[in-house]
This record gives sequence, C-alpha cells and structure tokens, in this order.
Amino acid sequence: MAATRAGRTPLKRRRPARRGRPPFLSEAWSKVSVVLFDRQIVRLDRLASDIRQTTGRAVNRAALIRAVIDGLFDSDVNIKTIGSEHELRALIAQHLRA
Repeated sequence: MAATRAGRTPLKRRRPARRGRPPFLSEAWSKVSVVLFDRQIVRLDRLASDIRQTTGRAVNRAALIRAVIDGLFDSDVNIKTIGSEHELRALIAQHLRA
C-alpha cells in the first residue's frame, strides 16, 4: 500500500453493514407475518432459552417454527382432511404422544 504525504498508510474503507437477514439460509425464502398468542411466544422463548442452556447453541423463534413445519410435512401424518386448527393440533399431539 502506498504511503501518504504524512508517511502513514491510508485507511481501508469499511463496507457499510448489510441490512436485513444474514445470509445463512441456503434456499429461497419469503418473509411472512403470523399472529401468535402470547402463551405461544412465551413457550417458544422458554424453549429457545432451554436449548441454549442445554446445548450452548442459540436457536430463535423462527428456526423453531420452521423446524416444526418441516417436521410435520416430512412426517406420515395425513393433514389433508383437517377441518380446523383445533383438529390439526389434536392430531399432531396424538401422533407425538404415540
């Protein structure tokens, strides 16, 4: 690097911080908004905290929700005939207890 008139090397310009989601997801994604009940947020946060205490790894709400959705879709639970949120909840709970 060339020296300046004062004998110092010029400062490197820092790149501005990138805004938005960090580039850790390897597939296409969309940002969505969903309404969750306060009790669900409390339980998600408690679960994330428990995971951090147990494993030392940070897991956020979005990762937990994505994992539950993918786990459901990857399972053999037939959800095509579900008529309500309540029915889906009961069916999932039944399969997880088995």
